[in-house]
Amino acid sequence: MPETKQIPVQKIYEFIKDVFLKLGAPENDAKICADVLIFADLSGIESHGIGRLYYYYERIKAGVQNIVTEIDIVRDNKSIAVWDGNHGMGHVISYKAMQTAIDKAKKYGMGSVAVRNSTHYGVAGFYPKMAAEQDMIGLTFTNARPVIAPIFGSKPMLGTNPIAFGAPSDCEFPFLYDAATSITQRGKLEVLERKNEPTPEGWVIDNQGNYQTDTKQILRDLLAQKVSFVALGGTTELTGGHKGYGLAAMVEIMSAALQAGSFMHELNGLENDKRVPYRIGHFFMAMNIDFFIDISEFKKITGDIIRSLQNSEKAPGQNRIYVAGEKEYLNEIQIRKNGIPINTGLQKNINIIINDLNLDRSYFGF
Repeated sequence: MPETKQIPVQKIYEFIKDVFLKLGAPENDAKICADVLIFADLSGIESHGIGRLYYYYERIKAGVQNIVTEIDIVRDNKSIAVWDGNHGMGHVISYKAMQTAIDKAKKYGMGSVAVRNSTHYGVAGFYPKMAAEQDMIGLTFTNARPVIAPIFGSKPMLGTNPIAFGAPSDCEFPFLYDAATSITQRGKLEVLERKNEPTPEGWVIDNQGNYQTDTKQILRDLLAQKVSFVALGGTTELTGGHKGYGLAAMVEIMSAALQAGSFMHELNGLENDKRVPYRIGHFFMAMNIDFFIDISEFKKITGDIIRSLQNSEKAPGQNRIYVAGEKEYLNEIQIRKNGIPINTGLQKNINIIINDLNLDRSYFGF
């Protein structure tokens, strides 16, 4: 099998969409899923782009994720809504939830949608960027399977529980923050595994508090809850780990308590040793900037903040300071020019999907 290949962006996009269509997704839903995954690849976030396709494919085939998404509206009261996603496609549920929050913010100044019984929704930053592109501030949280032990604890209790925030600016890109509340997340380890690379020391600890670096073993041990990701900041209060731990707990509350959803070990996808849906919860918020200040003034102030950070004094040996969203913007320029990198491990997973769904075997030429 050949080494890493650079595949044109449009070709990857069409392939992703075709896979979801072949699995039974409606045309528009397949497009939404492809939009979210390709956004990750364009941003240089390998863990959540086409590299995640097999992850969804396997869950759909196993019957723990529904390819046809049916949303129940549990509550809808002016600026807020609560939805039940019925274990459909998390990307579709979340796209519609964020747009609903935006539509509510257009009318009421702010809009929020809390979701229960969803599935993995891809890269979190996609959703606040939707708001930023419509001249609003966007925010999202999601919980996930437990992989973070609380400070002074030894058992995984909280998910990587990312926080994503977006705001428009007068720069070439919006301010877009998207980060897990742990030092790393499962998707990055899956990328390391495909590249046959070790996990950096300090990312993962076992139940005795020892660092682990064997990527393949770590991924196995995560399922058995024998290891935990290190909380953002470190392993103790002295190193600041209580900050990531506290933020992860905050995200868990926002992703479960508002919508009477599942949390912590209810998200493991197992009951009596049988696979079941993951029951993920999300929260989305949009803020209509025009209700606070003229949008052009907001964009200029936000841009001034960005430029002040970029132009501030640099540490010795450093020649550039970045802000959230800037590297992703620069990555997109290069990736659209050079294509999306597909390593040998990912090629293998793609071929499994192609063969099983009877797609064109020469689609990528490997």
